[in-house]
Amino acid sequence: MSALRKILVVDDDPIVGKSFNRVLSQDKGYVVITAQNAAEALDKMREQAYDLVFTDIKMPGMDGVELAERVRANQPWTPVVIVTGYGTTANEQRAKAAGVSAFLNKPLSPEMIVESAAHALRQPALTVVEQPETQAVEIVLPEPVAKRSLLKHMGLSLAAPFIGLAYALFFPVVGLAMLAWIGGKALVSKFPSMATVARLIRNVALFIAAPFVGLVYALMFPFVGLAMLAWIGGKALIEKTHDVK
Repeated sequence: MSALRKILVVDDDPIVGKSFNRVLSQDKGYVVITAQNAAEALDKMREQAYDLVFTDIKMPGMDGVELAERVRANQPWTPVVIVTGYGTTANEQRAKAAGVSAFLNKPLSPEMIVESAAHALRQPALTVVEQPETQAVEIVLPEPVAKRSLLKHMGLSLAAPFIGLAYALFFPVVGLAMLAWIGGKALVSKFPSMATVARLIRNVALFIAAPFVGLVYALMFPFVGLAMLAWIGGKALIEKTHDVK
C-alpha cells in the first residue's frame, strides 16, 4: 500500500476540518490534520511536512492569503488551495498573486474537495535551482563600433580580388625592373664606359613597365575611390543613427 498523503486544513470553524476529514478518508489515500489559524498551521508545518494545504481566508490574525505567501516563500513545493466564503475579485487576485493552486468558494461538495486535492497534487513540485557562483560575461561592442567593423570587412572582401589582380600584374614587372637596375649598376661599376648603355636599359625598362603601372592604376583607382566613398558615407550614417538614438 502506498504512503498516505498528508493534508493540512486551516480553518477557525472546526466543522470544516471534520468535513474534509470525512471526505478525504484514509481509504482515499489521505490523512487530514487540522489547524485553527495560520500561526498554528505554520507551527505544524515546521514540525512535519505536508503534501497539500487547504486554508480559509477569513481567520483571526493572519489571513489565508498571507499564510499562502508564507508557505510559498518557505516551502514553494507545497501546493496551497484557498477555500472561502468571501469569494471577491480582490481576494481572487491576491490569491493568484500569492501563487495558490486553486481558489474555491464555499459551500463545497465532496466531489469538489476530492477533485481539487487530486488536481493540486498532480501539479509538478517546484524546485529551487542554485545559480552558479560565476557566469560567463559576454562582451558586446558598442553598436557604432560593430557597424564600422562590418563595413570594414565588407570593403576588404570586395577589394581583395582586385588587390590580388594588381599584385599578379605588377609584381613581375617590378621584379624585372629591379633585376635590370641591379644588373645595370654592376655593369657600370665594372665597365664605366657602359654607363650610357645602362641608362638606356633603365629607360627601356621604365618604358616597358609604364603601361603595366598605368593598367594597375586604371584598374585600382575606381575601386579605391568607391571604397573610400562607401567608408565615409557608412561612417557618417552610423554617427547620424547613433545621434538619433
